[in-house]
Amino acid sequence: MLINQDFAQSEPKSPVKRRLELVGNFNQVSGKEIAVSDLDRATKLLQETIIKIEGAYAPATIRAYRADFNDFIRFCDTRHANALPAEPNLVVQYISQLTGSSRSSASIRRALCGLSAIHKLNRFDDPTKDPDVALEMRRMHRKLGRSSSQAGSINANTLEKLLLATDDSIRGIRDRTLLLVAYDTLCRRSELVSLQVKDVKFNIKNGIETSSILLRKSKTDQDSTGKWLHLSQRAHLALVEWVKELPEGQEMLFCGLNRALDFSANIGAGQINRIYKRIARKAGLSELEIKGISGHSMRVGAAQDLLNSGASMPIIMQRGRWSKTDTVMRYVENGNPMA
Repeated sequence: MLINQDFAQSEPKSPVKRRLELVGNFNQVSGKEIAVSDLDRATKLLQETIIKIEGAYAPATIRAYRADFNDFIRFCDTRHANALPAEPNLVVQYISQLTGSSRSSASIRRALCGLSAIHKLNRFDDPTKDPDVALEMRRMHRKLGRSSSQAGSINANTLEKLLLATDDSIRGIRDRTLLLVAYDTLCRRSELVSLQVKDVKFNIKNGIETSSILLRKSKTDQDSTGKWLHLSQRAHLALVEWVKELPEGQEMLFCGLNRALDFSANIGAGQINRIYKRIARKAGLSELEIKGISGHSMRVGAAQDLLNSGASMPIIMQRGRWSKTDTVMRYVENGNPMA
């Protein structure tokens, strides 16, 4: 039974997401588990590899590697071929099949990156480096192109529309706080859901109360040195209101709410996108604008607003915790503004 309105959906959105399942679930037929000893050698090696890299890679990267390689194993199984190690000609056929499917060029590149990584981690020769594979990738790019769609930006103007769509219910207070904190901190969606209640610090200076949140770890801070994120006065007031609503002992700052407005322990990174879209529909944004919204839209819009306000590139990189200038430029130049 679906209990959380923030992420309830009747079915996965795409074939790719349907494959984002545990390796253990892949080894089930008609509800009966297959004994590990009967598994294909490639599947067993993939299981061992996933266990080995836990904690060394981001959870999203591990999920992608697992899903893509499970798909490759199924592809090889239909051809009675071994997936690990794989022959280059088999990878060529796989790319050709993906090119004719609904997957984007960026998704196919990601799949190839996963194939390469799994082979290297098992000390096998990398079949993706074969000249024939490179040629097939060129054919794929000529057919599908190289560009990937950029997230639509939720800039200051759009943010105001979304804020007006929130009410004074517990969900409205949570949504309003989430929007303002995301915009002020330029947090990635994975960073937003990792924020903890105990890391919120309230400060009083010259009679004015403000707040800061410790981001313990981010994509560019793998050593967990931490960084304090400072909030504007409006975000601070929203945060104070939200913290008052949190149940005693709540660990994570942002958590899910079901239809009965009961709290769940945490919230998944994938839910951020759906929360933004729900608020956008309530705010009356067009379906085209809503379609462009992703979990990074607030980050894109805030970066664009910083640039328009005259902020230098080093300041924007520091605020958004970017390590590469070209990444920032892609955000601020190619992001699709919604207002």
